[in-house]
Amino acid sequence: MPARQPALLLGHSGSGKSTALFTLAGLLAPLGGEAWLDDTPLTAARPRPDPRVAIVFQDMHLMSGLSARDNVRLGAFARSIKADEVAVEGLLGDLGLTAMADRPAETLSRGEAQRLALARALLLKPRLLLADEPTASLDDANAAAVADLLAATARTTDAALIVATHDRRLIDRFPRHLELVAA
Repeated sequence: MPARQPALLLGHSGSGKSTALFTLAGLLAPLGGEAWLDDTPLTAARPRPDPRVAIVFQDMHLMSGLSARDNVRLGAFARSIKADEVAVEGLLGDLGLTAMADRPAETLSRGEAQRLALARALLLKPRLLLADEPTASLDDANAAAVADLLAATARTTDAALIVATHDRRLIDRFPRHLELVAA
């Protein structure tokens, strides 16, 4: 089986990028059509999103009062699985968050919080990884590091990766692109 190629979903604000990701994640019902992951329709009505799908939300949804490290563990907790502590520490290190691992999430900068939300999703080793504007608040160096980590993680876990963004710095890092244009 050929390796899955990450895809970039480009478009301006309001073009439907987030709506497309939320539909693929099973958080919104589609107006038509279907999306499949392996042999399972992702867009079928079900009581909860598919556990093989992880999404990095643009608004991050971190839990204030919990440390950065505990926020990474939260995704595993929500799925009633034990967090792989070696993987937690590895992701914190890969994303430059080790020094702030014990700080409360609400004390992090927007860019640090964005990387923390990414670590939480990556810990789940999803089959489909969806990222909504994962580099929007990041400087060039951190944006490149996050894009590379997303692509590398998708490759090593054989996950499909779709990144929705208006960040044109990512175009050269993703071999497949689809541009949405608002009607």
